[in-house]
Amino acid sequence: MPELPEVETTRLGLSSLVKERKIVEVVVRQRNLRWPIEVGFEDQLRGNTFTRLSRRGKYLLFHSKSGRMMVHLGMSGSLRVVPSRSNIRKHDHVDICFENSSVLRYHDPRRFGSFFWLGPKQIHRLLKNLGPEPLSKNFDGDYLYEMAKKRKVAVKTLIMNSSIVVGVGNIYANEALFLSGIRPDRLSSSISKQRYKALVNQIKRVLNSSIRSGGTTLRDFVREDGRPGYFKQRLFVYGRGKLSCKKCRKLLQETRINNRSTFFCSRCQT
Repeated sequence: MPELPEVETTRLGLSSLVKERKIVEVVVRQRNLRWPIEVGFEDQLRGNTFTRLSRRGKYLLFHSKSGRMMVHLGMSGSLRVVPSRSNIRKHDHVDICFENSSVLRYHDPRRFGSFFWLGPKQIHRLLKNLGPEPLSKNFDGDYLYEMAKKRKVAVKTLIMNSSIVVGVGNIYANEALFLSGIRPDRLSSSISKQRYKALVNQIKRVLNSSIRSGGTTLRDFVREDGRPGYFKQRLFVYGRGKLSCKKCRKLLQETRINNRSTFFCSRCQT
């Protein structure tokens, strides 16, 4: 699934291509995504203009004067701007056509993505209970320590809880815990404030690094320009079970926490 850096990379790449361009037509070829695209969705967009793009967690928000289009890329979705004459491929489900003959096209083989239209002041139910953004000033070591000190869950489970902090997906949780020297299965309430400060710093570092690199290369994910990201080659632990630790050369361990693949070094992480 595209994680926060992939979504942010998409936002940055699309912003200048879709802003201040009048929407002349909307074509929905497949309404049955994770949640069906509502009848009338097209009418809300026609004649509108996107004024800016923002992101909340893994949701993209396309703002206009009359409301916002909220998009989730799901497991395998991608958004690209293509010429209107471009051939339509299988799994090209939504086209938003602009007056300059360009098209914002949504491609999604697994159909786990979603499109919603929100009124000017409407907060969608999927956004209501989200925690702070991981790259914001509201997310720091003091906050995470307070959230953790009474919780009897593994620290990896804690930082992947979207009501605690949004967008720290499995890849980045594994990497940040390794870089901060914390075992992913440590009880969250047993970790000191100082170590949480180190963990928050590494979460921010790893996410920022991935955004600069264009996201993590996953099998299905591509950027808005169709190219994969390039962060995967710099991963320290994720997907490297039974290989040597890049720091100490001990074999990395692989387990499952909350049914998610988890990788760590028993020597470097305590």
